[in-house]
Amino acid sequence: MDIMSVLNLGDLAQAFSKMGMFPVFDLAYYIVSILYLKYEPGSVEVSRRSPVASWLCAMLYCFGSYILADIMLGSSPIDYFQHNSHILLASAVWYLIFYCPLNLFYKCVAFLPVKLVLVALKEVVRTRKIAAGVHHAHHAYHHGFFIMVIVGYVKGSGVALISNFEQLLRGVWRPETNEILNMSFPTKASLYGAILFTMQEAHWLPVSKSTLILAFTLFMATSKVWMTARHSHGSPFALIESWVCHLLFGSPLGGSEEDHHHAPAAAPSSPLKTKEELSEGSRKRKAKKAE
Repeated sequence: MDIMSVLNLGDLAQAFSKMGMFPVFDLAYYIVSILYLKYEPGSVEVSRRSPVASWLCAMLYCFGSYILADIMLGSSPIDYFQHNSHILLASAVWYLIFYCPLNLFYKCVAFLPVKLVLVALKEVVRTRKIAAGVHHAHHAYHHGFFIMVIVGYVKGSGVALISNFEQLLRGVWRPETNEILNMSFPTKASLYGAILFTMQEAHWLPVSKSTLILAFTLFMATSKVWMTARHSHGSPFALIESWVCHLLFGSPLGGSEEDHHHAPAAAPSSPLKTKEELSEGSRKRKAKKAE
């Protein structure tokens, strides 16, 4: 307690939880989201062939979580589009990333040191969205704990959950990238975060919401920055999940029995890579060939 009082962690957490997200943090969120959209196969071609379709895809990447959560809670899926400043800011980012002369804006935000800062800022917004989703669901369903978890989960990873629909707008259909079947680290973390915030909302977790927001934000930002810097496709939860799955569901550690009996010579590309990093790599290879 003495250390806590000396460091004023409670006051720090309280001030951090009340910090406004617009425009700096939201801008970082839009930049990283649309940056990952540009990494997706065919996205640049779609932007040249149909700017309207490209813009709609960008809006789904930026606001897909709000749209999906509103549908689940019985609200209009276009409610968030009444926030003109957010729509205009995201649209400006979309235009600069796809149409800026000489790709200058894209090259600046894709520069690794800049990208790491933007990724960290994006995770601040993600945590706030999870907490806000759980809080919103709590007001609508006071004892609907599963609803709170689902809404918080959707708020944190909505764009990934509707990625197949977004692919249809780009004329691509890749059902093997279904986020439920192949959960990426942000999606898993959003689920675990939604559970923690639901427990806090139900007073089952002996910490304040501001402290939980600060702690979870630090975990998410640190993990994503570390993974992005190392171009890692792993997950901090992998070891724990392997043991839990082995204990509860009989899954062998490190993979299924079929994987052990029929292990290929070269492991296939993980579907998680196609979400962000694999698409980025393929795009960079194409750019080098063009040069």
